[in-house]
Amino acid sequence: MTQALAWNSLVAQRIIDEKKALPGAMLPILHELQETFGYIDKEAETLIAETLNVSRAEVHGVVTFYPDFRLQAPAAHSLKLCRAEACQSRGGDDLAARATAALGLEFGETTADGRVHLQAVYCLGLCSVAPSAMLDGKIVGRLDEKKLDTLLAQVER
Repeated sequence: MTQALAWNSLVAQRIIDEKKALPGAMLPILHELQETFGYIDKEAETLIAETLNVSRAEVHGVVTFYPDFRLQAPAAHSLKLCRAEACQSRGGDDLAARATAALGLEFGETTADGRVHLQAVYCLGLCSVAPSAMLDGKIVGRLDEKKLDTLLAQVER
């Protein structure tokens, strides 16, 4: 993702107008808005609804149905910890507790300053090197306390 713009309703309306004639226009519009702003602003739902002549509830339903759409600007860092059985059996529960305590977050939460979002995922495909994590798209296998502390120090900056 490139650097996101701050929310701007005029830019959003231009994007909506450029894509409104496409078949199934709502999804291409939502993808372009998220690519541009980093998230789908609540005001965008109203703009899309009015332009496409659908209810705001219908637009909101689409936005909330697809997990890749965000309703808030993304955090500066994304820390994902695998919570699947292989990772749990290799100490993942203790590492998860360490991460939540260090960040003061539960899974699915973002720090108040928008620095880091902590997410539980249920398989990063690294069962043979469990437990595993992903920080900003970079996968880490054989996660232990030392590696986790290094990841946590990286999101502190």
